[in-house]
Amino acid sequence: MNIGPIRLENPTILAPLAGITNLPFRLIAKEAGCGMVCSEMISANGLVHRSRKTLRMLDSLPEEKPLSVQIFGSDPDVMAEAAAMAASSGADILDINFGCSVRKVVKTGAGVALMRDSKRTEAVLTAVRRVVSIPITIKVRSGWEPSGQEAVRICKIAEQCGVDAVAVHPRTARQGFCGRADWGVIRTVKRNVGIPVVGNGDIVLPDDALAMMTETGCDAVMVGRAAIGNPGIFSLIVARLRNQPLPVTDTNQRLDLMRCYLAASIDYLGEHHACRMMRSRLGWFSKGLPFGSRFREMIKRISTEAEATAAVDRYEELLRAQKASMGCPCHYS
Repeated sequence: MNIGPIRLENPTILAPLAGITNLPFRLIAKEAGCGMVCSEMISANGLVHRSRKTLRMLDSLPEEKPLSVQIFGSDPDVMAEAAAMAASSGADILDINFGCSVRKVVKTGAGVALMRDSKRTEAVLTAVRRVVSIPITIKVRSGWEPSGQEAVRICKIAEQCGVDAVAVHPRTARQGFCGRADWGVIRTVKRNVGIPVVGNGDIVLPDDALAMMTETGCDAVMVGRAAIGNPGIFSLIVARLRNQPLPVTDTNQRLDLMRCYLAASIDYLGEHHACRMMRSRLGWFSKGLPFGSRFREMIKRISTEAEATAAVDRYEELLRAQKASMGCPCHYS
């Protein structure tokens, strides 16, 4: 799949997840087979006002490319300046958020609020397209009502303004992440635009990705919550789409991911900050494995790399002991 001139090695994309898809997480997702990773949602105002914390969200490394950087805002001039900053920082693709339904974002006219304002949408996209040469994408919801007609209208405007691809999360603004995603909205958008369409929503298993692409005709799939703690889902999806045997994910791979995520986070954030964050995040990787609750208790108070590593080592010993007692090479997905 191509987005403009950018070639994705496979049609899987990591969704932008606020507070989660920072540089360390993107690196392990890429290592796990993701075709393209996305940054967290970044405030255009924060970039333009040179907020140190916001500027750091643009950090990237060659190993994660191609990288999509997502910005949000509603002022065309501010969005254009922020887009230029993202492009100059090394982003391969510039994504604009039309889907965030968090109240503090919506009340500024950004996120899904833009889907109600066609004129402002056109102004924002025109201003951004004027200043960046890299591909531009947008991520939308169904809109404010379930028919998906707002999504179709916004995606048509985006195509006319020179946007290179659209991602569709077919839940309404009021749904948030609740209820079922209506994949029919993705299919309708795909039938009404000539640019690539990425489907997003309710992809939990590899078969879900295949079903979405088959039912909607979308060109790629975007995975968010299902990749938290299990970035290996990307390699499973790729195998399923290629009709290849699904690779077996065993406990050793999960443990290796924990260690890689810990090391990358410490390298990027520093030991103190990273270890406090790992008190909750390492637990993501124990989902579906035996003794997960015990492991989450182990990491509640970790403060150093040595303590975190020791907790992972103890967890590995527990899992090995159980495997030995069962007398068989058990695997967990």
